[in-house]
Amino acid sequence: MSTVIEQLVEARLVAAAPRMPNIPATLRYDRGDPFAVRMTFPAPATLEGVEVCWTFARELLAAGLESPQGHGDVRVRPYGYDRVVLEFHAPEGTAVIHVRAAEIRRFLEAAGELVPAGLEHLQLDLDGALADLMRDAQ
Repeated sequence: MSTVIEQLVEARLVAAAPRMPNIPATLRYDRGDPFAVRMTFPAPATLEGVEVCWTFARELLAAGLESPQGHGDVRVRPYGYDRVVLEFHAPEGTAVIHVRAAEIRRFLEAAGELVPAGLEHLQLDLDGALADLMRDAQ
């Protein structure tokens, strides 16, 4: 069984222009980092012209389907009956995108099949990580 889920999604960038451009994005979930989700935007879709990857909690994404969530760099909230708004805050500015809620739900379902929500801690080798830390401290 695969340890990584990747799903392409169509994100719509909210901009001052009347037409909101569609940009590709990839959602990624890795069993090796069970609490996190990564959303990557390809270089042509970014102001800097380099690939940009945001990492945030899977729980934040799931809760943001139902009500506004987040107080930091990443915020998620429902928008209408079929969209989710993701806000990415950085020193350079804020990017606001819309994604279809169905795409987010499909991604979260696949991630949940890989690692059920609430059981993420079972994927971590805390004893091994602690042993590595102790070995490095000597």
